[in-house]
Amino acid sequence: MIKMFKRLKKKDWLLMLVALVFIVGGIWMDLSIPTHLGNITRLITDPTAGGAIGDVWREGLFMMLFTIGSVLSMIVITLCAAKISSSHAKTLRKDVYERVGDFAVTDVKKFSIASLITRGTSDIDIVRVFIAMFVQMIIRVPILAIWVLFRIQGTNLSIAMVMVAGLAAIIVMAIFVVLFCLPRFKRIRENTDRLNLVARENLTGMRVVRAYNAKDFHESKYNDVNHKLAKDNLFINNVMGLLFPYITIVFSGLTVALFWVASHLIDSGTISVFEGPDFFADTMVFMQYAFQVLGAIMMLIFVLTLLPSTLVAVKRLNEVLETKPMIRDRTNQNIGLKKAFNEDGTITFEDVEFKYPQASDYVLKDISLSVKKGQTVAFIGSTGCGKSSLINLIPKIAFPSSGKVSIGGIDLKEARLEEINDLVGYVQQTATLFTGTIRENLGFGLVEGQTPSDESIEKALKVAQAYDFVTEMGEGLESKVEQRGKNFSGGQKQRLSIARILARNPEIILFDDTFSALDYKTDLALREAIKAEYQGMTMLIVAQRIGTIRNADCIYVMDKGRIVGSGKHDELLKSCEVYQQIAASQLSEDELAKEGV
Repeated sequence: MIKMFKRLKKKDWLLMLVALVFIVGGIWMDLSIPTHLGNITRLITDPTAGGAIGDVWREGLFMMLFTIGSVLSMIVITLCAAKISSSHAKTLRKDVYERVGDFAVTDVKKFSIASLITRGTSDIDIVRVFIAMFVQMIIRVPILAIWVLFRIQGTNLSIAMVMVAGLAAIIVMAIFVVLFCLPRFKRIRENTDRLNLVARENLTGMRVVRAYNAKDFHESKYNDVNHKLAKDNLFINNVMGLLFPYITIVFSGLTVALFWVASHLIDSGTISVFEGPDFFADTMVFMQYAFQVLGAIMMLIFVLTLLPSTLVAVKRLNEVLETKPMIRDRTNQNIGLKKAFNEDGTITFEDVEFKYPQASDYVLKDISLSVKKGQTVAFIGSTGCGKSSLINLIPKIAFPSSGKVSIGGIDLKEARLEEINDLVGYVQQTATLFTGTIRENLGFGLVEGQTPSDESIEKALKVAQAYDFVTEMGEGLESKVEQRGKNFSGGQKQRLSIARILARNPEIILFDDTFSALDYKTDLALREAIKAEYQGMTMLIVAQRIGTIRNADCIYVMDKGRIVGSGKHDELLKSCEVYQQIAASQLSEDELAKEGV
């Protein structure tokens, strides 16, 4: 919790100070009201006081002014609390979003996407509500209680013991609630994550669920998590249901005990608010003081009921914020990666090995290769052989467990992600489009601050074989792209994602099985257009189809995380057994005969 408060900004602490000033001022006005009420009582009940109706009106006017002042101070305090809590929630959302944005794939898997969404939304909202209540109530109660004790002149041990006994009873119950409810609140947040996960899987995979008649299975899966969540919520509600009657009993008992002790003390003259014994006035003042303190304690208990869920939410948020991304920049300065590549022009892997965290087996083993500037290099092999993992080491989506990956002689460990991404374009197998227009999606691939020209967009669309279907749409480049590009086919999304990276015109492009959603004709036309229009661009292609890579300058054949062959298509057909098996599974006998296999 302390760590969460440390994230408050200076202006939030300033508002906290303003709220504190108005809290003190409000308490002073609240505690002044009973004094004037006692004066009115004394003027009315004591014939010797010599008060006139004007004196009563004067005291009543003071009470009204103090009441208005107290209300105004509470309004200011509420506004400050809302501003502080909202500002803090905004900061938390920003920090969580930026930290998640720095996560590598393995970091995201540590939490799951559903859990990160829950932590960045509802968990932050729980903290926001608690901070608002903290400013309004938790700060106010101790100040009020101490002030009241000082106001009651001559307070003795009896009243203090009654107050302590009441507070002790409430604190014991609060501890009970925290101890018994904290594990449940933790499970509630975890089950909320699972509920979001199941719902997300069902919605995103709706077609598959229906195709396999798995609706009942998913409903059962959802209902199981939902039942656990409801069970924990029911337990919490039952505890809270017992809490408020208990507080009512303590409140009533404490009220009776305070009045009983106070009446005896006032009657005996042991304590007196006014100079000289005045039983009715002293009793009236003391009742008002007691009601104010007990009312504040009631509100404090309400706030404390939020504590268990807040502690769980804070812990979950700290887990995200304190997680150091597996892949992070070592420096804030660019080291001239693009200049080094333009001068040297090579991408080098030296004795690279890679495995995922907590995994026992290596995905990549003993990888050493060099790609020269302007070359088209391809990687092929069976599913799970490490092709995608290998090229993911270049944009630092993954990080080598050992060995060195360098561009232009510079170890990528020393390069900033921003500098790498300025040099390297990456197109993954699963095309990702964002809500907006086609123009906005194509401009998304440019370096920040640049504006895509119509010429560059048109060229990229033509090369990516996307120009025809885009121009045929009613609004062309201004045509809407729905969430995740669901108003486009798989092949159209893939071509738009290729056009997006081509519009940026990077020096290096990584195609991670990008052409798999394209038919052979479009695949061939696209690759020939790239070769003709973007000469000198270095390309690394991961592919499953031999037809996609057969004209590459060099093909690396991978098997079980190792490179088992390299060379041109014709060479590999004669020298690499794994490549021969792949060719046999994809090419006809006539094609193999022509190749001399």
